[in-house]
Amino acid sequence: MKTLPEINSAELVDFLTGLLNTPSPSGYTESAVLYTAAALQSIPGLSYLRTRKGALLAVFPGEQALQPRALTAHVDTLGGMVKEIKSNGRLRLTRIGGIPWNAIEAEGCTVFTVDGKAYRGSVLPEKASVHVYGEKVSSTPRDETSMEIRLDARTSSADETRALGIQVGDFVAFDPRVEVHNGFVRSRFLDDKACVACIVAAFQALQRAGLRPKQTTYALISNYEEVGHGASTGFPAEVGELVVVDMAAVGEGQTSDEFHATLCVKDSGGPYDHALSTHLRRLADQYQIPYKVDIYPYYGSDGGALLRSGADLRVALIGPGVDSSHHYERTHLDALLATTRWILAYLLAD
Repeated sequence: MKTLPEINSAELVDFLTGLLNTPSPSGYTESAVLYTAAALQSIPGLSYLRTRKGALLAVFPGEQALQPRALTAHVDTLGGMVKEIKSNGRLRLTRIGGIPWNAIEAEGCTVFTVDGKAYRGSVLPEKASVHVYGEKVSSTPRDETSMEIRLDARTSSADETRALGIQVGDFVAFDPRVEVHNGFVRSRFLDDKACVACIVAAFQALQRAGLRPKQTTYALISNYEEVGHGASTGFPAEVGELVVVDMAAVGEGQTSDEFHATLCVKDSGGPYDHALSTHLRRLADQYQIPYKVDIYPYYGSDGGALLRSGADLRVALIGPGVDSSHHYERTHLDALLATTRWILAYLLAD
């Protein structure tokens, strides 16, 4: 059996940690896209361009260019925007993507203004003090009408908050709280920055081994997946198949876990391409890559967005198991390495 190029796991985790700590809610992803571009531009022979939507499209020339392939992962995350400046100077939020309100209660956040300022704050229920509100602190529903941002600034009125430069429509990023311990990576927004890190690590491993993909390969680092249209466009017409790299959901009724890569064969949009999925299974078996096969009832991907746009190509999906998706997430290095090895196997396959 042929061996796959060696992966620098420390470099993978290093890149991932930096990317997780780079705020990038959908619509405010420039810093994270540039962070990823900086890692890719160090790979000789690889080039990239920016799409009109601001995504990053990398091109890795292959030994052949007869059947170009593509990968995609998304750098955008869940987040928020300022919906209203309240009369007491605090901020009402609207969510970007499907983050649960209870997942961000008592979390630190940063508000980014149009003129480039950044203000720290906390996401809290309006009735947060037990000594003032008693049982109402526990019984009040957590929703857009009851949650607010308490700014770390001297403001007690809407006018004072506006004087800081804060406006309706400013982006809000929630703290990821990244920790790496005992092989586990615990953080918000592993969906899907973990998979961006796997693609980058696979490309770096190929380069260090002096190898190229079997076929010219495009990698789209999309920036609007969490709102449904990230990779709906951006691929060259000659691309015939796409492997989406996105997190695998771990929980009751699922086969996925934090220590394996997973092949998703069906999500809320329907089944993925059977032939491409079978090809990926055979590659995993050939290289003894530990993997699971799973179905997700409340899940969509950039692959589905692309197919709904009318694209004529085959799509499959793999990714590392991530516990507590869209909450305070966790995965393990074993799953990251298995996913990266699977990407390498695909890149080098006939």
